[in-house]
Amino acid sequence: MPENRAAWLDAIGQKLRVRQSEMPNPGAEDIVVRNYAVAVNPLDYKIQDFGLFTESWPTIVGFDIAGEVVEVGDSVQRFKKGDRVMSYAPNRGGFQFYTLTNTKATAILPSNISFQEGAVFPVAFNAALVGLSGDGGLGLPVTSLEPEPSDKTIVVWGGSSSVGSFAIQLAAAAGAKVVAVASKHNLDYCKQCRAVEVCDYKSSTVADDVVSAVKAVGGTFTGLFDAISTPDTVKPVLAILEALGGGPLSTVLPVYQEYDVPSNVKPNFVHGYSPVTFPLWEDYVTPALQNGKVKRLPER
Repeated sequence: MPENRAAWLDAIGQKLRVRQSEMPNPGAEDIVVRNYAVAVNPLDYKIQDFGLFTESWPTIVGFDIAGEVVEVGDSVQRFKKGDRVMSYAPNRGGFQFYTLTNTKATAILPSNISFQEGAVFPVAFNAALVGLSGDGGLGLPVTSLEPEPSDKTIVVWGGSSSVGSFAIQLAAAAGAKVVAVASKHNLDYCKQCRAVEVCDYKSSTVADDVVSAVKAVGGTFTGLFDAISTPDTVKPVLAILEALGGGPLSTVLPVYQEYDVPSNVKPNFVHGYSPVTFPLWEDYVTPALQNGKVKRLPER
């Protein structure tokens, strides 16, 4: 039997410590993945620094994995041993050689995409999709390979971030128009992600710039996705929403709970693991990557 080793986190504020871990056994709908690449995302360091969503220690962090299936549960039909996959590991455990994950947020990794490229996909993709189409999100239809045109227009603040990149792509693939906000040197990058208009967040008139862009694009303003969600984004984001009549606000961190938010603005802290994503992992992710409908961005 192969040996499993993991990067354990013993308590809040501690450094990761590598030691042996039990070899996982799959349940009926689970698979075990031999990881060849894992990704670090902000949720991992917030668990390490603040104990976010953690009730017992020690723990193994890590949600983004890519590797090869080595064991499958009795009820698993979509995957077999030897498949190259990427997965959102809902119970963490990504930072180890072998991770137990279920098939609901797992997809075949196309042969033209490396494990390293696949590992950066799961959490950002899920967070973007839930913020756009999940409960409390911006109310967009779920992304599809052949979207119907929509009259909906949204704003994505932080369009060049990992979550922001996916939010732009998935909103466009749901038929919506996107006005993105990013730094000046990333304006073309956001257009590559299919944003219709892009505004420089460092502009002294950024809120007015975004409002003007939304009005120029036309359609029905549906809400704003704050893919950065720090204290620095609160003032301009709320100014944009106030000028556009309010609406839903999807956030990647619960920062808006600390501020006086207008009653017509509805913040929603996005939790990435959601049933709204499961059908897309089964039917959308692999073909969309294969035919370029969605790109694993940022690529840098």
